[in-house]
Amino acid sequence: MSKLGVMQLTFFDAGVKIDIAYYCNVLLSQQLLPAIRHISGEFFIFQQDSAQAHRAHDTISLLERDAPAFISPHLWPPNSPDLNPVDYKVWSIMQHRIYQTKVKDLDNLKRRLIDVWAGIQQSLIDDAINQWRKCICACVLVQGSAAMSKVWWDVQWSFCIKFCAESSSERILKIH
Repeated sequence: MSKLGVMQLTFFDAGVKIDIAYYCNVLLSQQLLPAIRHISGEFFIFQQDSAQAHRAHDTISLLERDAPAFISPHLWPPNSPDLNPVDYKVWSIMQHRIYQTKVKDLDNLKRRLIDVWAGIQQSLIDDAINQWRKCICACVLVQGSAAMSKVWWDVQWSFCIKFCAESSSERILKIH
């Protein structure tokens, strides 16, 4: 999702293991990166959480090579939900809307996910991204939170300053 729009949801067949090879070769190379380029063109900033496949050497190498700007796991503090309001704002609203009535089965859940995702207003995503940027800037101002290590802040200070700039915020794409 970004200030430029959202991609379609991706569903996996039962039993598919999202290992490093599948994540790099199928999800990133065949689905996510082409979809992001379709929305944003050739400039975007790619950020993801710290799932095992996301922080693997092969994944990082692929993204450093194929994404014009990439926030690597080394630049992002682990276990930092305070810096991830998109998760809380967008996914919590989706969860609330999906479970207003009992889900009958997997197909019903999938249909609801698609419908709710399609109904999310761009203004909600924009607000979540603006809130994300404010959280980054607030951490810069206080030089991190108690959960973030001094080493991380010493190395990444200039990175955080860069993300406080207005010019880049509209092209940040958040991937989970």
